[in-house]
Amino acid sequence: MQRACGADVVLLAPAQLRLRFPWLATGDLALGALGQSGEGWFDGPALMQAFRRKAVACGARFVSAEASGFETAGDARASAVLCTDGRRFEAETLVLCAGAWTAPLAAQLGVALPVAAKKRDVFVLDSPAALPACPLVIDPSGVWFRPEGRGFIAGAAPRGGDSNDAGEAPLDAIDHALFDDLIWPALTARVPAFEALRVRSAWAGYYEMNSFDHNGLAGALPGWCNVFTACGFSGHGMQHAPAVGSTLAAMIAAGHSDAPPIDALSPQRLLDKQPLVERNVI
Repeated sequence: MQRACGADVVLLAPAQLRLRFPWLATGDLALGALGQSGEGWFDGPALMQAFRRKAVACGARFVSAEASGFETAGDARASAVLCTDGRRFEAETLVLCAGAWTAPLAAQLGVALPVAAKKRDVFVLDSPAALPACPLVIDPSGVWFRPEGRGFIAGAAPRGGDSNDAGEAPLDAIDHALFDDLIWPALTARVPAFEALRVRSAWAGYYEMNSFDHNGLAGALPGWCNVFTACGFSGHGMQHAPAVGSTLAAMIAAGHSDAPPIDALSPQRLLDKQPLVERNVI
């Protein structure tokens, strides 16, 4: 599936993995998937600011305000945004993309979006281990790690019932038990040289989890002719944002986008009870 979409990926048998990554324990593996090009990671906040600066240069105006409600017309149109400080912003078109807090806004328009905040903890690690050519590694346990500066960062994929899945928990409440009980054992089992690592620091953030099918909701808000949304990308929002933003803008302005169509992400699938099930999940 990935190759059909143009991804330069290869499947490596354990012997091939050991040859390419001699620091990796492969005894319990059957295959490993490796992206050979077009792979990497980026500074999310810096990328967001770059998009913001470009938007401003193109004439966009950013206003900081807390939305408290909407004015609506009888033809299924929203005509203005109302703010807690009394300000009112008229709008021909609205796009609800407040991340993990989009659902309360949509609820004021009578639409239930199954999107909520889920806290994720990331641990910054110091280790004397030298891991040449280390990519982002995702272990079958759901634990992941990658190089970051002079050390590494690591975390764990969402699992049902984890304390780390405790919704909109305070970001300063780092779940250190998650590291001790799950992440560290998985790291040392997969990379024996990690036995000597230590946690330098940790931070947390929120995923905007779509409990319906864990895929983004992007397109027209059901029942409204001039309200759209882009939310619920469940941890993949920054990766999807350029394509979704371009296509959604073209949809609203009756323009053209070179990005792929986003019809499959339409929120209408909630009403149709047709989840978008991803077959290649890691």
